[in-house]
Amino acid sequence: MKKLFSLMAGVCIALTSLAQSSAKVTGNIKDGGNQKIIDAATISLLKEKDSSLVKAAYSEKDGSFLFENVKEGKYLVLATSVGHTKVYSKPIEVTGDAAVTVGMLQLLPDDKSMKGVTVVSKRPLIEHRLDKTIVNVDAGISNAGSSALDVLEKAPGVSVDKDGNISLKGKQGVKVFIDGKISFLSGPELANMLRNMQASQMDQLEIMTNPSAKYDASGNSGVINIKLKKTKTAGFNGSINAGFGLGQGGFPKTNGGINFNYRKDKINLFGSLNHNYRESYQTININRKFRDKNTKELLGIFDQEAIINRTSQSRSARVGIDYSISKKTTVGALVSGFADPENFKNTNNTFLKDKDGVTESRTYATNDMKNFWKNISGNINFRHVFDSTGRELTADVDYSHYSSSSKQALGNYYFDAANVKTEPGDTLLGNIPSSITIYSAKADYSQNLKGNAKFEAGIKFSSVKTDNNARYDSLINNIPVADMGRTNHFVYDEQIQAAYVNVSKSLSK
Repeated sequence: MKKLFSLMAGVCIALTSLAQSSAKVTGNIKDGGNQKIIDAATISLLKEKDSSLVKAAYSEKDGSFLFENVKEGKYLVLATSVGHTKVYSKPIEVTGDAAVTVGMLQLLPDDKSMKGVTVVSKRPLIEHRLDKTIVNVDAGISNAGSSALDVLEKAPGVSVDKDGNISLKGKQGVKVFIDGKISFLSGPELANMLRNMQASQMDQLEIMTNPSAKYDASGNSGVINIKLKKTKTAGFNGSINAGFGLGQGGFPKTNGGINFNYRKDKINLFGSLNHNYRESYQTININRKFRDKNTKELLGIFDQEAIINRTSQSRSARVGIDYSISKKTTVGALVSGFADPENFKNTNNTFLKDKDGVTESRTYATNDMKNFWKNISGNINFRHVFDSTGRELTADVDYSHYSSSSKQALGNYYFDAANVKTEPGDTLLGNIPSSITIYSAKADYSQNLKGNAKFEAGIKFSSVKTDNNARYDSLINNIPVADMGRTNHFVYDEQIQAAYVNVSKSLSK
């Protein structure tokens, strides 16, 4: 029975860590001057106390907008659109999972005189294109010192749960690309990479809910392409950034990096070095009461407290070169890599009490993990522009190797009401190395056609080899004994040869 309740304790912790608010904030937008519907206006959900950005979205064709999975708190909604003055909603409060509406927001036309106007070039936070939504990272002040995962969490239509799983418009299985190249990572590995990538490295996010076949989209979940910075200014340019903040429980989080670029004549050399360190602290309290299903009489109480500490850091480097053979032809090479160690510790006490709240037994559980991810990637690329009409040929050859290790120690220890051990503890040791090796080559051709249409075609070859070896040992009399019921060795080999043709045409503006 004690082991059963210990299992329940673990399940409760897992469910709690995955829990996420399902509250929604909705509303509509209209032009306050002529009452026309305004679609593709930028809508921002802000914290009431400091107006910091929580989430961005854009209005749909009918003028409606929606924010999902909003946490409890007080907020403002800001609406902006070109040619209109910005408008704020009244303060709203989100509690529980209830839906909250801000009603109709009316944007008034901006009739300011154009005399003596000075035009300043500044990119908006969100650009809505026919085939994609673009987020300009540097246009968001709140992105300073943030991670790539933080930026994604604020992006329109994107949701990130507590474990770092990414969904787009509520759909799982989103493909994440970096500079047009698929990351081949998913789940914890992808979340860890994005958590340790600094926003200062990013130029734009391209969000595509209905991407071209060029991006290898699986199903219709969509594609998110992270475009990294590359300066086009001649000569030597560089920047140094550093940040410090306090996270949950007052624990520090720091980041720093160097970005550089050298461009002269036909050569462009670029690179970056970055470091990131984070500590976090979390407590979870669960109290459950068990009652007779018929009489509703209280039978017992399940009381649990869990404490989670996490420490992570990352070091990443990137260096590349582009060489212009002519005004129309460019070749380049890029090498990048990262190393991300992480320590995770979870301890929890579970008390089983009678109906009067008197402790009958206690289970103490521990989970210690030491994880380490690393990657090395290389790319050779080619680009040729045939003319000014949009005819273009690109080609890429890529190699990438990801490896990770996870060493785990899980223990359960059982005590009676007097805090005396009632039986030997259970200890499980895990060693889970993983390796992914990718080779790929592709070529893409695109051309603009008459009548506002576009033609795209391409071929691709890729080879992916994955080796995951999960080894678990039970500790019996301080001697590790293989647990074959949990141990599993998974080897996966994938070969893809593919071609695509895509023709698109806009039927109207």
